[in-house]
Amino acid sequence: MNLADHIRDVPDFPQPGVLFKDITPLLADPPAFAAAVDQLAARAGSVSADVIAAAEARGFLFAAPLAYKLGKPLVPLRKPGKLPYKTHSYKYDLEYGSAELHMHVDGVRPGARVLVVDDVLATGGTMAAAAKLIEAAGGAVAGCLFLIELAFLKGRDRLAEYDVHSLITY
Repeated sequence: MNLADHIRDVPDFPQPGVLFKDITPLLADPPAFAAAVDQLAARAGSVSADVIAAAEARGFLFAAPLAYKLGKPLVPLRKPGKLPYKTHSYKYDLEYGSAELHMHVDGVRPGARVLVVDDVLATGGTMAAAAKLIEAAGGAVAGCLFLIELAFLKGRDRLAEYDVHSLITY
């Protein structure tokens, strides 16, 4: 199945000049969504990981079924104030300001190999922050896995030290 056939282009969203890649048609088509998860699982098979992690929110949509399919624990990486237990945190800069990711202190054990999953690789800022958060907790990033990669934004360059896989590249 060609997953790109299920991605909708939305011009001028979230601002003029941006061509947004909308994954909701893929999510709304059960066979396409299943194919996406199956293809992610096939790619994940080449990565030796103990844990699956994902930054909110759209990364959860793919990481949760992937963790289930692979029989791996799922670790959510969230914005401040969203996790109920003690957390590790990592602050990072974005083009338009700053952000912060949190992870429960027991989410990734020292030495654990973590596969980080998200829907889209754009500039790589969030994924780079996720990797630093995991490493600060004593884990190792086994790889980064995406449904879509916007290659023209060069996010892969920011993740050069990691094994990066994507299913669809624009």
